[in-house]
Amino acid sequence: MDVNHALAGAVPQSFWLDDPGRPAPLPPLRDDVRCDLAIVGAGYSGLWTALLAKERDPGRDVVVLEGARTGWAASGRNGGFCAASLTHGLPNGIDRFPDELRTLTRLGAENLDAIEATLRKYRIDCDWERTGEMNVATAPWQAAELRQYADVAAQYGERVEFLDAEQTRAQVNSPTYLAATWDREGCAIIHPAKLAWGLREACLELGVRIYERSPVVALEKSVNGPSLRTRQGKWVVADHVVLATNAFPSLLKRVRPYIVPVYDYVLMTEPLSTAQLAELGWSARQGIGDSGNQFHYYRLTADNRILWGGYDAIYYYGSRIRSELDQRPATFTKLAEHFFQTFPQLEGLKFTHSWGGVIDTCTRFCAFFGTSHNGRVAYGAGYTGLGVGATRFGANVMLDLLTGKPTELTDLQLVRSKPLPFPPEPFKALGVNLTRWSLDRADRNEGKRNLWLRALDRVGLGFDS
Repeated sequence: MDVNHALAGAVPQSFWLDDPGRPAPLPPLRDDVRCDLAIVGAGYSGLWTALLAKERDPGRDVVVLEGARTGWAASGRNGGFCAASLTHGLPNGIDRFPDELRTLTRLGAENLDAIEATLRKYRIDCDWERTGEMNVATAPWQAAELRQYADVAAQYGERVEFLDAEQTRAQVNSPTYLAATWDREGCAIIHPAKLAWGLREACLELGVRIYERSPVVALEKSVNGPSLRTRQGKWVVADHVVLATNAFPSLLKRVRPYIVPVYDYVLMTEPLSTAQLAELGWSARQGIGDSGNQFHYYRLTADNRILWGGYDAIYYYGSRIRSELDQRPATFTKLAEHFFQTFPQLEGLKFTHSWGGVIDTCTRFCAFFGTSHNGRVAYGAGYTGLGVGATRFGANVMLDLLTGKPTELTDLQLVRSKPLPFPPEPFKALGVNLTRWSLDRADRNEGKRNLWLRALDRVGLGFDS
């Protein structure tokens, strides 16, 4: 298969953002303002916080400051998997929060149900399909692990079905599939940018003031409360502040060592024909991820394209985030090769879009939270790719933290604890790249983890898919 032909003509932009329904930008902040709650960032984290704050107290004056446009970063570039998990999967939760994992599983399921209810309440059309997610095995060692996973999941209240090779290929026809697990309720697939735009509209309807193209460059203390200064020199003084910048450098310098921005890359195909869909099966339209340490994720869109992403997770020295890094031809070529290995019957299909974006990764691979300025500033970050759903949970955590009163959420170990920070450069880059190399070796060696990965496991930094 000539992957260069398949990639030729792909638009170097997120398919989700390249949408005629994208709303016009909102005006920037032009005057100093005072408010009850100021939120930095108009991605999922910031928008959910604004919406929930107004639902809790309709009279609360809420201001959102966005450096670019609503949903332009991770919220408009992700794969559109809205998962119930708050811990980046059950195995990670077992390793890190075994005593409260049943509670976290319940809270995650309730959170996903609440997202669905919110979409109905505010008439947000984001192509929501609660079709669940399959994890597929493409190597024998992965199949054995998936069988074990299905047994363990039942102990924590997750309903996961194990499928053998024949059952898996009856769902989606790939010669690479050896087994799968299927969680039918714990994930929905969506148009991620439409979710962000719908949340923006719901916030505006409730009276939230959103200012786009108003990057915040400083957080300072003042006698009147935490104060935010924009690049244009305008000030927002608030009773409380929420920092929802995730992968981007936090306005609190002490938070920055906990986050590494990792670039993830994605391809989108042209729409499949009726015959091509029939070749695949895939009538249940579930999201799919494979089970290697370096894994792919993929799903169908509303117009029957296939989004195909993942595998490479690229860290650029010095935690660089630059628009030119959104394109990486070597990764797109690799992804295209893997696509046609998985679905050889789709030879001749072309890709229409290629893009990348940053994921806010932390050493425990799920979100962490905290406060500063005597409890008047709250933050959350570190969702590591599962923020589509978990950011709503995180918004409730941050709002609870700002009350200063204990709640079920603030009492969680997940909320009270922090991940280990990353070391400074050059050790950060050396560690991240050695880990990527080791994970690749493990995938090629029946999942066996080398000395470096085992050492990370022992200190609580172990990583798998």
